[in-house]
Amino acid sequence: MGNSFFGYAPHEVQPTSDIVIAILSNFFLEGRFFSLFAMLFGVGILIQYQRQQTNIAMTCKIQKNQRIKCRQYWLIIFGIIHAIFIFPGDILLSYGVAGLLAFRYITLSADELIRKAKWFIFLSLIPIALISLMPDEQVYLRDSAFFIEQLSAWTGSYTQQLTLHLNLLAYMLAVIPLTLMWFIAGLMLLGMALYKRNIFIDGLDNKTLWQCVFWAIILSSFDSLLSLSGKPMWQAISDLLLWFSAIATALIYIHIIVKYCQNTPHRLKLLQNVGKLAFSLYILQSIVGIVLLRYITPDWLYSLDRIGYLSIAIIYSVLQLLMADIYLRRFNQGPLEKLWRALVSRTS
Repeated sequence: MGNSFFGYAPHEVQPTSDIVIAILSNFFLEGRFFSLFAMLFGVGILIQYQRQQTNIAMTCKIQKNQRIKCRQYWLIIFGIIHAIFIFPGDILLSYGVAGLLAFRYITLSADELIRKAKWFIFLSLIPIALISLMPDEQVYLRDSAFFIEQLSAWTGSYTQQLTLHLNLLAYMLAVIPLTLMWFIAGLMLLGMALYKRNIFIDGLDNKTLWQCVFWAIILSSFDSLLSLSGKPMWQAISDLLLWFSAIATALIYIHIIVKYCQNTPHRLKLLQNVGKLAFSLYILQSIVGIVLLRYITPDWLYSLDRIGYLSIAIIYSVLQLLMADIYLRRFNQGPLEKLWRALVSRTS
């Protein structure tokens, strides 16, 4: 959020804490929740579709389908506004575009959805691999001239930042149709298939669960080894392994949560509250992150190591849990969720 395009700048000689946290992230965090949320987004579209298909006339069905599409159109608009004026590392635009693509296949069977998901994910990774393997002439380390240049640009005036935001948005608009649209749509289709197979009720069967555990461990291990090798080619390959390991780990997380919450719907209520306010909290998180790292403490971008960033993430996550719990004691819906629903109702 402070140095948007290139992210964390490693030291030439990494501290032990950086290595430990990077490995933990490779096994449990990075890409895992991106994959999980994309699957859940697909489930959300399917649930909306199934609810509105019950006992309605064909003409009304067309109108109702348009309502689901309208939700995606507005999400795209929100994503563009977010990317330009707040944080260019936006995901809403990609979700909206991918949601429109995934919706085309919503009536397929679970097996057909899985086959389609595999193709989408595979096809998306080809251009991702080509982009990753392109040589990068710039050295991006903590004390490099390139890092200092990027840091100065991203913490400059708001006008400067808007220019950078627009450039990055233009890049994303070019990349999304080639990569992210297909990858995220594939994850959404996978989520729909899991829902149709009652995975969100029963969890994974033992064979599938242990397959996920096996691949998560193997791929995460190779990802960690390659990402810490210091060789650009191996690091690029590790980026590809990350996405496969992320999907396997996300499936394990789904299984654990389903089993933990079975027959006790009020378990993990604090997390449920955050889910109900996901849109509002997502935008608020961007605002807080940008204000903190670009305006209040821009020097942290140079001085903080991974343990510092992890501490910020943990503290803010706890604050979000508390904020969501307090807010939902007085209100039934988040402010942006309410706005989104109102806009969809007026335009669909």
